[in-house]
Amino acid sequence: MKEGAVQCLTKPTRSRDLLAAIRAAIERDRGSRLEAGALRERYERLTPREREVMAFVVAGLLNKQIAGELATSERTIKFHRANIMEKMQADSVAELVRMAGQLGVAPQG
Repeated sequence: MKEGAVQCLTKPTRSRDLLAAIRAAIERDRGSRLEAGALRERYERLTPREREVMAFVVAGLLNKQIAGELATSERTIKFHRANIMEKMQADSVAELVRMAGQLGVAPQG
């Protein structure tokens, strides 16, 4: 199940049950791919600086720490962070971390 199994079928399996399970798995995969594509599009809309700030945010750094790392003001980091949350359509930092994981964005820190 951890590897993406959608359903368990018992033997002997009727062909229509097998076909229904295959159709359901294909639809599930199609939905996942569309979602991943939309997430990638949102990430691509971030500026290079916002991507850099996002990596620090998902690593758990505070605004003050990020500002120090990037030699900028804390206010500027707050501005970037707000833009990131809006563009990525994330309601929380935890959701942003989940998105970063799906995108393969490596945390910095």
